[in-house]
Amino acid sequence: MEKLGVHKRDIMVDRVGEARDAQEATKEQFQSALEQFSQVVEVKGGDLEQKYKVLNDQYKQCKAEADNVHKRIAAVEGVSAALFREWEAELDQYTSAALRRDSESKLAATRRQYEQLITAMKRAESKIQPVLSVFNDQVLYLKHNLNAQAIAALQGELVGLEENVDRLVREMEASIREADQFISKLQKT
Repeated sequence: MEKLGVHKRDIMVDRVGEARDAQEATKEQFQSALEQFSQVVEVKGGDLEQKYKVLNDQYKQCKAEADNVHKRIAAVEGVSAALFREWEAELDQYTSAALRRDSESKLAATRRQYEQLITAMKRAESKIQPVLSVFNDQVLYLKHNLNAQAIAALQGELVGLEENVDRLVREMEASIREADQFISKLQKT
């Protein structure tokens, strides 16, 4: 891409933005799935089979969003590693000691900011699978037990699931804020 005039720094900013957007979409998808799950638990009579299909679709969308977050984070890591390798290699090209020190200082600061960002993104990502597993369990249980007893059993699980999704949303929001700050700092450099 650099041969086409697109710098690694710009690619990194784009990929961090894409990862942030993927986390935002995942957060919203999990909130939507929780809402659908809550509606299934509240069904009295109604078409439980239809509710199952909606909830199963929500689960599949959550899983796809989770996979997208993983891919976006990997893309950020890939371009960041290349950017930092190139930056380090280019430090030897300076003839001015002052400019080299300044560039080294900015490299170290950028690397620290990046480590904070990637740590926040991975921490948020690590919360996805446990919540996804709970969703999967509930969808499977509902599928295999489309009756009033299944709904009664699921009501007890709703509180725990709500807590898990709330925790995931908080982690995603923190990671999104880190990404925004990182992008802002890189664009000012």
